[in-house]
Amino acid sequence: MRYFIQCSALAALTVVAMPASSATFNDPTWPCVQRKVPVLSIGQMWSGPIPEEDVKQQTEDEALEVLAAALAVRRTSLEEAEGLVDEFAKASSENKDERLSRLFAAVLDRINNDRAQLISGIGRYAERQSGLSDRIGKMNEEIVVLDGKEDKTNDEFDKLEELIDTVEWDTRIFDERQQSLTYVCETPVILEKRAFSLARIMMEKLE
Repeated sequence: MRYFIQCSALAALTVVAMPASSATFNDPTWPCVQRKVPVLSIGQMWSGPIPEEDVKQQTEDEALEVLAAALAVRRTSLEEAEGLVDEFAKASSENKDERLSRLFAAVLDRINNDRAQLISGIGRYAERQSGLSDRIGKMNEEIVVLDGKEDKTNDEFDKLEELIDTVEWDTRIFDERQQSLTYVCETPVILEKRAFSLARIMMEKLE
């Protein structure tokens, strides 16, 4: 019994330590190996003219807004995006550079909004993982105390078995969530790469 308990406790404590090992960079609560970039700046990826007006006030250009919405979503492949941007550039004639710049600003605004929601969700997910981690740790402390008692009552034996079962179950849940978190953490980076790719596609159309 003691050997089984110690193994369970060690496994759970190892799992509990996992978030801390990846919570680096500027935000100690950030659970992802990937760096946390809350907002993508247009200056990081766009060498063309920067629109002066607020992107959110550009709704008068319906064609631009519709195209920006289509380009921002991942279901539009980069190959499709390139064709759409090419058509847009040809239709823009004399003010092509200005409209392309406004188009990318509108696309980036949408991507930033999507990334902000994802990052916020990851933060909430990490908080739940941290809470489960604390719960596992406290139960392991109880297991150690109970297992150390020489003359345990039947109730204490029952409590010990219950704690062991709960730790194993919670550890399994923690592991499954951690695997899902690994995938979710990649999504903001995928959107960041998409923004850079779309910027390159549009900048190739500039005069």
